[in-house]
Amino acid sequence: MQQGTLMRKVKSKSWKKQRYFKLQEDCMTIWYQSKRTGKTESAFSISDVETVREGHQSEVLQSLAEEFPPERCFTIVFYGRRGNLDLIAGSAEEAQCWIQGLRQLIESHSTRKRSPLTFPSPFCLTPRSFSLASVLGFLTWIRDWFQKADKNKDGRMNFKEVQRLLKMMNVDMNEDHAMRLFQAADKSESGTLEGEEFVLFYKALTQREEVLSLFQDFSEDGKKLTLLELVDFLQQEQLEGEGTEELAMELIDKYEPSETAKARHVLSADGFLMYLCSPEGSIFNPQHRALWQDMTQPLCHYFISSSHNTYLLEDQIRGQSSIEGYIRALKRGCRCLEVDCWDGPNGEPLVYHGHTFTSKIPFREVVSTLGKYAFQVGHLPRGLGPLSLPQQHPALPWMPQEAHGALGMGPGIPRSLRRATPPSPTPQELKHKILLKGKKIGRLEDTLDGLGDDAPELSDEDTSAEAEEEKRRVKVREAERVSALQKDRESLAQALSDCVIYCKSVSFQGFQEARTHSRPSEISSFSEAKARKLIRESGNEFVRHNAWQLTRIYPSGMRTDSSNYNPQEMWNAGCQIVALNFQTAGAEMDLNDGLFSQNGHCGYVLKPTFMRDEGTLFNPSDPSTWESHGPATLTIQVISGQQLPKVANSKDEAVIDPLVRVEIHGVPADQAHQETKYIENNGEPQRGTGWPSGPGPALCCPLSARSPFPGFNPRWDETLQFQLRVPELALVRFVVEDYDKTSRNDFVGQFTLPFANIKPGYRHIHLLSKDGTNIPPSSLFVHIRITE
Repeated sequence: MQQGTLMRKVKSKSWKKQRYFKLQEDCMTIWYQSKRTGKTESAFSISDVETVREGHQSEVLQSLAEEFPPERCFTIVFYGRRGNLDLIAGSAEEAQCWIQGLRQLIESHSTRKRSPLTFPSPFCLTPRSFSLASVLGFLTWIRDWFQKADKNKDGRMNFKEVQRLLKMMNVDMNEDHAMRLFQAADKSESGTLEGEEFVLFYKALTQREEVLSLFQDFSEDGKKLTLLELVDFLQQEQLEGEGTEELAMELIDKYEPSETAKARHVLSADGFLMYLCSPEGSIFNPQHRALWQDMTQPLCHYFISSSHNTYLLEDQIRGQSSIEGYIRALKRGCRCLEVDCWDGPNGEPLVYHGHTFTSKIPFREVVSTLGKYAFQVGHLPRGLGPLSLPQQHPALPWMPQEAHGALGMGPGIPRSLRRATPPSPTPQELKHKILLKGKKIGRLEDTLDGLGDDAPELSDEDTSAEAEEEKRRVKVREAERVSALQKDRESLAQALSDCVIYCKSVSFQGFQEARTHSRPSEISSFSEAKARKLIRESGNEFVRHNAWQLTRIYPSGMRTDSSNYNPQEMWNAGCQIVALNFQTAGAEMDLNDGLFSQNGHCGYVLKPTFMRDEGTLFNPSDPSTWESHGPATLTIQVISGQQLPKVANSKDEAVIDPLVRVEIHGVPADQAHQETKYIENNGEPQRGTGWPSGPGPALCCPLSARSPFPGFNPRWDETLQFQLRVPELALVRFVVEDYDKTSRNDFVGQFTLPFANIKPGYRHIHLLSKDGTNIPPSSLFVHIRITE
């Protein structure tokens, strides 16, 4: 790989061009150049690569299956929404060399990211006799920056290269200050930085005085935390419950880098910072990362991660349809996918957005993809819908093998669910199952036990007139049902109908009609506008309806750009399947990712107790119905930021002026946001025009220390406070922006999580990009207090 390999880069059947690929000496960067011109076209970092797929596992490579064997083909998949890279090697041996090599590099990088040593100490990191390579391997992101700045590739940095590195890392300082920093690190007085000197330089960039001050508050000698001192910190500040001494021992064993300190059961400043930057020191409760909720409730008692037009990668009119849409959604935890099928040539159905100019993909490729990826992330049931199949009989053999057991009769239906009027099944009962949402001939009971008899049993006390009226209503309903059955049989294959078990699509005719005639195994779909109207006019009835039957919400047809509506207002009413355009980044997808980041990332989140009660009085728009819930006060001290990235596509000399906005998303009365000041690149705090908004004061604390690199490691020390009336439904979104007084602020990073998953105390918030991917080591340092 480091010698370089000539391979074909493929974009379509007609675009296949040779490129020279080479792994750089840092073992982290791959660049490629044109064979004809010799000009370097592009480069990417191993940290950007999610996985490598072998063989014909993309539409482009599948279209070339007759020309190139699968042994020579592979696909490099990047994080986020960056397009994949399809490559064809000259031989199977060359392909395997790159496939296995890339996988090893990815695994090595992932191991380093998971290691607590990813967070080096800013306190007592002293020069040691190790090479520059080992220093940079200590933190892979700093290696990327160093390689970019080291123009002559000699493993050293002169002053001009240091200045270039500072600019690239979003660190702004005047030339005199930069020279002082350079000279202080240049212990050899060679005019360059190398090895141990670069460690000193990095130490100057990453000083964490606020963490050192906190450490010294609990350390009697200022050098270490004894076991009892660490227990005091965990109890008083982190509000850890029972077993604190055992937890303290675990933290020392896990994060203390000194074997001598471990043996003495003490935690050094190094170990203290490593703990605060670890999952145990995160704002997200690590216990809620695992599958921790009851999964034996009916399906309608869960919020379910759902996508709209899953096959689209772009807009709704001319966008590309791709199996990649399904793969990305499934890996992101989506559990309800959409498949729109239409007549295709040669009797083969196609998947695309009907009556538009979107590209088309064969239905058989979609189900093949589902067969491979449906249960790679978790084992709980997946839903497909709505399925509209004009060419229904030809499509049935292509259904994935999992579906034949999950969708058909016989062993696919758990024995406990074979009842005359079955309730909505539970996720636990439907593990490894795929459910189809679509039209169905008749009712589930008809499928299970044959046609039933709707005639009511009348007691002797029923009057003759009442009995006759009831019989008349039954006859009318039966006539309507027979008519509907006949219509369904004319347009729906019986075999496909039998695959629709628990998600029969029915038209919504009102809450009373649904309560009287609908069943838990049925589901109704609403446009976002229709759902808002029901919430506004019949909020409590909608919540009650969603306590016993599934509801699906989909975006307005006017959203041709694949934009998204606010899912929170739908969750407030208990709607379970809130379908979003997963291909479009933004606050709406941040909320969706935030809600479903808990519970093992399984795509199911149990609704609050008051939303699972069919007799609930809860109305998201009526505060008088919330008396039994909340309230809670959330107090957030935004202390500092660490290694904040530059805004994408910004100029080399640009340095961000960061601010933090905290948003509360929940019932209307809880919606609020507040902002800190923004930090100008000269380090002086300033007020933005949008600060604050929403209920609750924003208290400014004195700045105890100024960062010498404000855009890189800003210090705010501000306290924001929020009152939550219904905390069970609240999501908290932390957003970092680059303040711009002449235009809209630029996005830097964000993190969203449910209020119920917040851990109090001193916590780090590890920021995510606009695509929802990690941007290590960027973070916020905060203190959280929750009072009820």
